[in-house]
Amino acid sequence: MNVTKHYGNNVVIPDLNLEIPDGEFAVLVGPSGCGKTTTLQMVAGLETISSGTLLIGDRDVTDLPPKARDIAMVFQSYALFPHLNVRNNIAFGLKIRKVPKRAMDEQVKSVAERLRIESFLGRLPKALSGGQRQRVALARAVVSRPSVFLMDEPLSNLDAKLRIEARSFLSKMHRELQTTTVYVTHDQSEAMTMGTKIVILNEGRIQQAAPPLEVYNHPANQFVASFIGSPAMNFLTLSLENDSLVDSTAGIQIPLTGQMRRHLASYRRPTVVLGVRPEALRPLERDLPVPANSVRLAVDVIQHLGHEILLDASDGTHRIVARVPPGDDSGVGERRPFVINMDMVHLFDVETGLNLASAGS
Repeated sequence: MNVTKHYGNNVVIPDLNLEIPDGEFAVLVGPSGCGKTTTLQMVAGLETISSGTLLIGDRDVTDLPPKARDIAMVFQSYALFPHLNVRNNIAFGLKIRKVPKRAMDEQVKSVAERLRIESFLGRLPKALSGGQRQRVALARAVVSRPSVFLMDEPLSNLDAKLRIEARSFLSKMHRELQTTTVYVTHDQSEAMTMGTKIVILNEGRIQQAAPPLEVYNHPANQFVASFIGSPAMNFLTLSLENDSLVDSTAGIQIPLTGQMRRHLASYRRPTVVLGVRPEALRPLERDLPVPANSVRLAVDVIQHLGHEILLDASDGTHRIVARVPPGDDSGVGERRPFVINMDMVHLFDVETGLNLASAGS
């Protein structure tokens, strides 16, 4: 509560208030330098808290050393002991706590079977693949049965295929163990697919903390909308004139829906930012009348992804990315109207970036 962190005059975390319910998988996500790793290290006790209070359960652990906090941490580098085999790496923490050998062997065997590494127990870390080392690091954390798992970008050293497999594995492990987990990543795809709550940070401040789909469908501000989603949300800065969103130079005049008018009733600025997800845009079929809720843009780049196509289009002032079905026949250089699904748009304050509310809400 009211946690701050500063190094001299450099304030990294100005004022952090976050509650993570027991059993939740909370993902801290944001750009480099946003404070997510510093926050995790303060929870772990690897960084001191400049001011404020940190509770784990009902215990005030603000000034306790890491070993007294009942946590287990998985690092980006895995941090395995190279001279110990897998069995002894997993058992290391149990040995430190003087767990009886029979109980220790049973716990190591159980967690190794759960993580499907029982056949590697006699190997040294250098004989393992990156994915196998990651599972050993997880096993070492799991076997200690902590109150909280702390994970600092544990998948970043894996290739794309292994990363996807590991996401699924970690999600399944969390469902089985129900241990409170705080997970740090810069990858918004990891955040969306793994977290039960996503905490988006920017410059040490929480921008939004909510379930993944709530963050995606109802971003609190323009920063969250731009960070969560791949490709990112499109933004068009338009003037408000006669109940329409207008850019006369680009030939844009989009009538406001009744819901949009209600959201803008107390808005007093002359311009507003229209936010549109790529899936809320589609090229108009040829020879059809052009509706008002559209923008005419030239296709610059076509990205064929197999299951879908991404169209990059612009007019010199505005640029959008549209997600379309694989059968789309748009050509590079072709100027086409892109129809906007007005039930899926967002309106953002042009100065503060705050979401004035989703048009469909």
